[in-house]
Amino acid sequence: MKLFSRIFGEGKPIIILHGLFGMSDNWNTLAKKFSKDFCVHVVDLRNHGYSPHSSHFNYKLLSEDILEYINQQGLFKPVIIGHSLGGKITMKLVATQSSIVEKIVIVDISPRNYDIMFHQNILKILNAIDLSKHFSRQEIDHTLSNDIPDKNIRSFLLKNLYRNENKLFAWKFNIDSLLNNLHNINEDFLIGKSIDIPALFLKGERSNYITVKDENLIKNHFSQARIKKINHAGHWVHAENPDQFYLEVSSFINL
Repeated sequence: MKLFSRIFGEGKPIIILHGLFGMSDNWNTLAKKFSKDFCVHVVDLRNHGYSPHSSHFNYKLLSEDILEYINQQGLFKPVIIGHSLGGKITMKLVATQSSIVEKIVIVDISPRNYDIMFHQNILKILNAIDLSKHFSRQEIDHTLSNDIPDKNIRSFLLKNLYRNENKLFAWKFNIDSLLNNLHNINEDFLIGKSIDIPALFLKGERSNYITVKDENLIKNHFSQARIKKINHAGHWVHAENPDQFYLEVSSFINL
């Protein structure tokens, strides 16, 4: 599958992989900052952003997509930064292809399964909205507010709206495929061995995605793992404290 990407700068390659419901646009500001020293590829995963839609969605395919992208672009030993779902895809990739990557940065996710109920509910809420009856983002935001009271989450989701060829609102991500395959990103995650590659795990101070128990799990799977806390940040670490995020990642890459 040929994935959409945005490419900034020149130099050592960095690939950035967003999380579920995300897209490359979410990373533009940080990508431009990294591009002062690196060539940054911000990729849209399948069924997200401007990348193709597919009825198939699991870690094996998602990691193969990234391997194909690396080969298509002719990237030598890239550093991969993966947030949440993107982090799991990165871990899945290096479990079988560690030699093609120089280092990895895993953002607020651990190599284990997570409860998918929250994401499943989000998808069901979005799927229930008849976008053809809404004529502004404000209207859609108001409708969503009944079931999703958190304004930050709504704002994040609304970035995925666009107008289709009929000038009607539509979602960039493939809701049907994500709903049908969501179980795959919960049940299909196994590494099964220790991986000897430089790895930085960043956890949000206010997030519970990486627990103390997870830190032991991470070190069991990644023999060179470093774990750092990003202050004053929840799960969207890179958005909530971009300055510390940039410093930690830059220092790690330049080691």
